[in-house]
Amino acid sequence: MTSETIISIFLGIGLAASVGFRVFLPLFALSLAAYFNVWELNDNWQWIGSLAALITLGVATLVEIFAYFIPWVDNLLDSFAVPLAAIAGTAVMVSTVADLDPVVTWSLAIIAGGGTATAIRGAGATGRLASSTTTGGLANPILATVETGTATVVSIASIFAPILAAVLVIIILIVIFRIYRSLRPKAKT
Repeated sequence: MTSETIISIFLGIGLAASVGFRVFLPLFALSLAAYFNVWELNDNWQWIGSLAALITLGVATLVEIFAYFIPWVDNLLDSFAVPLAAIAGTAVMVSTVADLDPVVTWSLAIIAGGGTATAIRGAGATGRLASSTTTGGLANPILATVETGTATVVSIASIFAPILAAVLVIIILIVIFRIYRSLRPKAKT
């Protein structure tokens, strides 16, 4: 396995994690990177770097970001975003991984890409639902800001410093796991 392959895996995992926070923002970042020749995509995914894809993903990103600032609309979006995150996480992984057998690429994309995106999106949706029920949705814009900021930072790190992005993903997953563990009911002994 070459260093280019390893870096491409880190890029894919970082973008997949970002997809867990915002579905379209990492795809838009990848489109920008491909359009400006910062990152080369696999042959079947070159269309992501087209001007049409760049504009479409840019508009979708803006709509998604602003929609998450509307309480209760954000909960509705989460019902669509969880399955979309799995698909988009898999797609960014497949589009970026270089020089691997297709079976290995797709397996890695489904498990690491789709799995990471789904885990993060599911945790975010659960947190937003809890926020909506406990604060009447008043705290949801704060969650939206944190999620958008995290998606932006991890997307940029994924493109320009993929190893740093992989470290950020590990930290994010550890934080999510610890929060989940602290909220889980204790077993009676």
